[in-house]
Amino acid sequence: MTDQIRQTQLLQSSRPQSSRLQPFLWLVRRELWEHPALYVAPLGAAGVALLGFLASLIRLPHAAVSIAEGAPVKGAVGLIQAPYSFVALAVMLVGLLVSLFYALAALQNERRDRSIQFWKSLPVSDAQTVLAKAAVPMVLMPVIIFAVTAAAHTAMLLVSTVLALANGIDPGVIWSRTGVELMWIVVPYGLVLNALWMAPVYGWLLLVSAWAKRATFVWALAPWLGMALFERLAFNSYHLIGYIGERLMGGFGEAFSKGGQGRAPVDSLADLDPLRFAANPQLWIGLAFCGLFLFAAVRLRRANDPI
Repeated sequence: MTDQIRQTQLLQSSRPQSSRLQPFLWLVRRELWEHPALYVAPLGAAGVALLGFLASLIRLPHAAVSIAEGAPVKGAVGLIQAPYSFVALAVMLVGLLVSLFYALAALQNERRDRSIQFWKSLPVSDAQTVLAKAAVPMVLMPVIIFAVTAAAHTAMLLVSTVLALANGIDPGVIWSRTGVELMWIVVPYGLVLNALWMAPVYGWLLLVSAWAKRATFVWALAPWLGMALFERLAFNSYHLIGYIGERLMGGFGEAFSKGGQGRAPVDSLADLDPLRFAANPQLWIGLAFCGLFLFAAVRLRRANDPI
């Protein structure tokens, strides 16, 4: 281990210092290497959804022919478009769950397996390490989710095109009803907005991960459930539970619905309103709390020893 540390330090000192971003990028790559579930889980969700899509292809030619003839059968357009929306939703939800569990374990795992001793020996600060781990759910996962979604959509379009040609159908009939052009704009837009909206959640989970020695899931939930129970008994209200639910799922409502109401879905680019989202004070309050949580996580990592 000593020789490994010395070699790593020598390598770091021999690198040019022109880019301060390079060590940070390597830290993010380290997280990707050490946690393959970050990309395996979304790929698995896409794979399962694709199997369902393949099973639905038996009805696709009839629906496409009815549309081409100008007399679409009931649900024909939905039959073509729904699988693409379902794949995007499945990958996003799985990616969200992976992000939450990653943040909850990111800083505890390195203390549990004692690798924190090695990483602290490198010329990388605790702040850089914590920020790199925070960048995984807030920056890296949206990129992975969109890449997997776009790849799955492309595979679906190719299969649909081959099936259409084999049945003498114009592939344009199917392509024009999938809605992927709008999805490939709305999905990354929504992923960015949701990451910003959930920033305090990720910050809190990283803070708990840096502090708790075990049962991080319990410690992450216990304070909030305790306060919610107190509110219910003392004031007979559910405001805190409502706020937690809004913070967990409200980002999707803000991104994928008109006016952030969570009822009318986005049908065109004109329905997107990033300025309204940026003007929401709840966004900036959440980002401020995220900053405080990450600051505390940095201090805890600096002081904590292996478990």
